Amino acid sequence: MPIRPFVPYPDKRLRTMAETVGPVTDAHREIWQDMIDTMDAMPGVGLAAPQIGVMLRLAVVDASDDRGQAIRMADPEIISASDEMNTYPEGSPNLPGVTAKITRPARVTVAFTDHMGLRVRQEFVDLWATSVQHQIDHLAGKVYVDHLSRTKREMVIKKSRRGS
Repeated sequence: MPIRPFVPYPDKRLRTMAETVGPVTDAHREIWQDMIDTMDAMPGVGLAAPQIGVMLRLAVVDASDDRGQAIRMADPEIISASDEMNTYPEGSPNLPGVTAKITRPARVTVAFTDHMGLRVRQEFVDLWATSVQHQIDHLAGKVYVDHLSRTKREMVIKKSRRGS
């Protein structure tokens, strides 16, 4: 499957809420496969469809050590989140060459439609939880730098534009 190009920050699509998927079709499965191939080529632990210009609520996450464990999600929503927090460095191919430490709930339960078209609930912990939340942010038109103070956000964006 083809590796898709990334939408460059500050493209307005990165600030636009993605559209609901509804019933999963073969076309959605093809997009998911492209997303997995693109994510693995980065390499990264997650990718949301708007990052590659597809304005649908589709995401993939694979924070496994061995890879090949990608979870395909359509219309994901966080049902619950832990009070316990984790901090991980986050980055995005849409804002290349930079990362920032972001604090998020360490555990989340997410409802989503899987690749078989079934609505499921799954708990994610640690890096998996961080990646799922990062992707859901993208689907809502948010970028990880939105979690930073204005000053820190501007520094990260400026550094990315300089090329490191």
